[in-house]
Amino acid sequence: MSHPDKLLVAIASHVESGHSNQMSLTVVVDGAVITGRLAPEAAWRERVAEVLRDSARLGRFAGIFTTQPQEEDDPGDRHRPPTHLHFHLARIIQGTTGIPESGGMYRVAIEDVTAWTIGDVRYSDA
Repeated sequence: MSHPDKLLVAIASHVESGHSNQMSLTVVVDGAVITGRLAPEAAWRERVAEVLRDSARLGRFAGIFTTQPQEEDDPGDRHRPPTHLHFHLARIIQGTTGIPESGGMYRVAIEDVTAWTIGDVRYSDA
């Protein structure tokens, strides 16, 4: 979308305010269907950092996710609407399969979402 969907921004703002991390959402981005639960960015970053810390090869990247980028250090930024959705327990739907099966962590630019719906898209291995 050339202009982010205001309703989707409002949902992301509500999640960011810490009111809930239980909002299930399905989005379409560049033809890919991503389904999962939204999380506040800080919680998402911490979970990604945890996963990276547990990796012998990728552990050195964990600090990137626990430190906010410099442009976000401006106190005025806290009042700006979110620009990204942060999914956890998320899957990319490929045919009748969800990838990865256990769910992953995805960050999606709201302006790139071309369609969305509330809830998870269920898939079948049958």
